[in-house]
Amino acid sequence: MVGRIMTARHGMPNLSREVRLSAREYGDWWARYDESGLHPDEKPPASLIEAGQTATHVICSTLPRAIETAGMITDETRTVRQDVLYIEAPLPPPPVPFIKLKPGTWGVISRSFWFLGFAPGKTENHLATWRRVSVIADKLTELAAEGDVVLCAHGYLNWMIDRHMRKNRGWKRVARDGQNNYWSWRAYKLPAMEIVTPQQPAAEAAE
Repeated sequence: MVGRIMTARHGMPNLSREVRLSAREYGDWWARYDESGLHPDEKPPASLIEAGQTATHVICSTLPRAIETAGMITDETRTVRQDVLYIEAPLPPPPVPFIKLKPGTWGVISRSFWFLGFAPGKTENHLATWRRVSVIADKLTELAAEGDVVLCAHGYLNWMIDRHMRKNRGWKRVARDGQNNYWSWRAYKLPAMEIVTPQQPAAEAAE
């Protein structure tokens, strides 16, 4: 039987959002965000701990906040496979001069610019990230053939996976906790296909 797939967002990183930054400074802040682990007071919900300790596979991105999240929900008792494939969708600082805003506000603005095609230099663009999401869906489906899978990843990437799995792969979202906030998760199940048992030929049935 094909297992369930669960995508979970990491806990809160150990980096303050109570600052005001220029767009350029936001780029530096986001780099530190990617390098930071979880805040020391963070604890995963019981639902994620249960999933992490009973799933056949637990996997995560290579960013510290996702690695620590996976370690916490498995109590560091099992091997967790890490892969750069599961890192967050890019948030390049937008070309907006002069103003200073909080990181959360810059995140919305940056995501909007990126969604509309802003991907300077070697930044992965929106369409390329959707292609990566398709590869992720292949990986998750392959692992789910062996049992339940938990992916510890990131907010916007998990949203993209949610849309792709339900719209393009036929998976049904059967449970969720939270929206895209820290420790939120979504669970998916592939609907059981109706199994039709061939009827025996009349002559065979009479024997």
